[in-house]
Amino acid sequence: MASWKPSPHEVARILMEQSPWHATGAVPTALAQDVERPLARMLWRPVLDPGNPRRAHVILGPRRVGKTTVMYQTVRRLLAEGIPPGRLWWLRMDHPFLMREPLGDLVRRVIEETQANASSEVYLFLDELVYAADWDLWLKTFHDERWPVRIVGTSSATAALRDRHRESGVGRWDEHHLGPYQFSEYLDLVSFDAAVDVGPNLAETLIQMPRSAGPRRDLAELRRTFALVGGFPELLMADQSGADMETRLLRSQQRLRDEAIERAVYKDIPQSFGIDNPMLLERLLYVLAGQVAGILSPSNLTKELDGLSQPTLDRYISYLEQTFLVFRTLNYSGTEASVQRRGRKLYFLDGAVRNAALQRGLAPLTDPAEMGLVLEGLVASALHSLALQSGHRLYHWRHAKTEVDFVLDHPSGPVAFEVASSPSHHRGGLRKLVELHPKLADRTYLVSPDSPTRAPQQGEPGSLPLDSLLVAVGRQADAAAAHRLRAGHR
Repeated sequence: MASWKPSPHEVARILMEQSPWHATGAVPTALAQDVERPLARMLWRPVLDPGNPRRAHVILGPRRVGKTTVMYQTVRRLLAEGIPPGRLWWLRMDHPFLMREPLGDLVRRVIEETQANASSEVYLFLDELVYAADWDLWLKTFHDERWPVRIVGTSSATAALRDRHRESGVGRWDEHHLGPYQFSEYLDLVSFDAAVDVGPNLAETLIQMPRSAGPRRDLAELRRTFALVGGFPELLMADQSGADMETRLLRSQQRLRDEAIERAVYKDIPQSFGIDNPMLLERLLYVLAGQVAGILSPSNLTKELDGLSQPTLDRYISYLEQTFLVFRTLNYSGTEASVQRRGRKLYFLDGAVRNAALQRGLAPLTDPAEMGLVLEGLVASALHSLALQSGHRLYHWRHAKTEVDFVLDHPSGPVAFEVASSPSHHRGGLRKLVELHPKLADRTYLVSPDSPTRAPQQGEPGSLPLDSLLVAVGRQADAAAAHRLRAGHR
């Protein structure tokens, strides 16, 4: 029996319905809120760049993080720049009808409808791009054959992009990472003034922070809310009138289990990788959540998961990374070979997802050990975001019985952090790190909620309030993203 396909009339109707600005001239507020994340404020510029009109732009990030909203806001920005509404087309590639149509046929239909040409291009917004069959070959075709289209897409998984970028994507599309909100973004959202003088790298930014600055007590409650609710926009922006912290926390965990975890495990990963046992993958995720911030032991993990083979374990962890649920840090070392041999630590992209996976309920509110993991996870997520935007690598460091939580490598400004619950936490690991890696001298910090701001001196670690570090890292990540976008459309 021949497979069913939608009629041309049905496809045309869907395409028109997905681009409501064709009729109204504006993007509905329900689709593009007034509050814009930094990427939405910048992406329209390279999209309009006359110097490289055929290079596509793909927004990568977990589900529910706001990728689709950023695209709608980019449409709104382009309308404001004078692009006619009829030249801006939205194609939701996971729509059951559009999934059955070759991407090339859909694009030809739009080109014919708009009579697009080299001097009057059409702008295509492809939501969940990788649901389209042979999407990478089509992007290559659009670019190499000079089709009159400019493309922005989204993906909730890097699965195909990582493999296919090497073959089809080099010089043809740029990837833009969008993660959960950073603490600095959340402060902007609630109109809290937290300006930072951003230097050329994080080490320089931290050195120039005011020495008299201590912990800001007015930030503590905001940080607590952000850490426990999570950085997903709909959770931070939800109307919580009259809701206490316990209620917000439980609501957040339920939503994150439904949206961030189950959809990734039971939809995105099977769709991208073709696995046939998502329940085992879900079990692995829960086991990993219980070992967060510790050195991963593959042998212990395979035993706990009923003899799961090492190759399958490695693949499954990679799948969780590529759908933006978790990330790993390598052990900092002087040689790449040594880095690859040593153990890895694992963190969740958003610590609230980890709490939701374990169904921790209200435990983080009362358990100091749980809160300690929450605070370390906040720093891990912030530094991971900066590493992605700046193109540098984030490590942990472990030598014999000493360790340091994070080393952000940078050719001219590496910097290291130990995260603690108290400013009196021992500094032995930081001192040993400097002894073995002198280039980190005067670039190590103890970070805790109550630490004063003190610069490193003569090999002795400095100290920073946790909130100050989170804000500084967030601002540095924004600056790195802006620099990369500007460099991409010169």
